[in-house]
Amino acid sequence: MTSDRLPTYAISHGGGPWPWARESLPVDWDPLERALAAIPAEIGRSPKAILMVTAHWEATAFTVQMHPSPPMLYDYGGFPAHTYRISYPAPGSPEVAERAAHLLEAAGLPAARDTERGFDHGTFVPAYVMYPAAEVPIVQLSIHAGFDPALHLRAGRALASLRDEDVLIVGSGLPSYHDLRSLGRGSAAPSREFDSWLTSTMIDHVGGERSGHLLDWADAPSARRAHPREDHFIPLLVATGAAEDEPAALQYHETTLFGDTTSSGYRLGTAAHSGVGAATTRD
Repeated sequence: MTSDRLPTYAISHGGGPWPWARESLPVDWDPLERALAAIPAEIGRSPKAILMVTAHWEATAFTVQMHPSPPMLYDYGGFPAHTYRISYPAPGSPEVAERAAHLLEAAGLPAARDTERGFDHGTFVPAYVMYPAAEVPIVQLSIHAGFDPALHLRAGRALASLRDEDVLIVGSGLPSYHDLRSLGRGSAAPSREFDSWLTSTMIDHVGGERSGHLLDWADAPSARRAHPREDHFIPLLVATGAAEDEPAALQYHETTLFGDTTSSGYRLGTAAHSGVGAATTRD
């Protein structure tokens, strides 16, 4: 089964600049790398642009990146010197950015434009793995600093028509677990419990039923242990809102990220090639 409408994705972007710093992070990044690298084949064509909803940009209004040639923003610390010279020269798309801002405003949502913002690692890391030649234009979209789940679902609904305009909507965070102080053995149980709830919510439900569960995400098992601060969960809500009435698939899954952490990513909507990009499992 194929569809002209692009799917949306809620992805894990991993830790720091991991594709350039594998020796600094004792993690097997292969499962995540395979899942992200599979996305171009899954969608079956090169999109007009990617709208990347990044957990690493918070603003008091949904803010779109207007720069035609975005610079780099090295928003991490403690990595080797060469990771502060990374270049990912994908073009921006002021046209797509303005369209996104217009759709948000038309839906009565707070929207703003930023002409200076560069690519943060929530954007350039997964984009590099997906499109290493940096040929696809990218527009970053901030999350709203209030972290209101309903507001982010509304934003996704407002932006859904971009999918018919060949724009790939990607929510980039760490949806299963993001408590950097408890990675390793301390993350094993809460990440497993929250990930189980999240995967069931995403795959076993659709439409308003799924959205209703996501609105109450803080009541899920181990929710606040998995996300003491929900910035890395919130991008999933935008990706879900943009494909609210469509089924989701588990596009990435592993249970030993950072040693003992369970992590998953999801595709919503129909892939052009349904046999590509099956969930990667490492138990």
